[in-house]
Amino acid sequence: MSEKLANPAPLGLLGFGMTTVLLNLHNAGLYPLDSMILAMGLAYGGLAQILAGVMEYRRGNTFGVTAFCSYGLFWWSLVALIVIPTVSFLDAQQPIKTAMAAYFFMWGLFTFVMFFGTLRTNRALQFVFLSLAILFFLLTIRDLTGNAVISTFTGYEGIICGFSAIYLALAEVLNEAHRKVILPICPTNK
Repeated sequence: MSEKLANPAPLGLLGFGMTTVLLNLHNAGLYPLDSMILAMGLAYGGLAQILAGVMEYRRGNTFGVTAFCSYGLFWWSLVALIVIPTVSFLDAQQPIKTAMAAYFFMWGLFTFVMFFGTLRTNRALQFVFLSLAILFFLLTIRDLTGNAVISTFTGYEGIICGFSAIYLALAEVLNEAHRKVILPICPTNK
């Protein structure tokens, strides 16, 4: 008797997408960085994606494990980079801009390579990964240049990226629940 397992991808995509939108509303200059973003990064961006990654392991999905666990840990590391310097007994300094640029560049490189893993899935997932790679590279440029226009543009690109992940998550949930295409994700020919 085979056991039907639920699809954990919508959980991971929602954790990623919603947290990305909220952070990039800040990057676009609409409000300051505060505990709402940090808490979302730890709980939904971080923990929910790690849980989704562990569930993808059970399903035998190496891509899903790697993506969700990596991006969940990205959120935890980003929150740590922001919070650790504020803890007095740790005596740590805020990372310099070139260090943050290197951090975002490595995530951009990882994401760009992972994009090639989406080429046999669907156009919606391809858009999420390509727009995320672009976001990381824009964050790299922002931190290297300090340009306010690039920073604002990066925020809006990040909002689009985050909403694309939310769309894909909700499409997967609704399409499965209704057993038909409610929201198209444009599968590729495998």
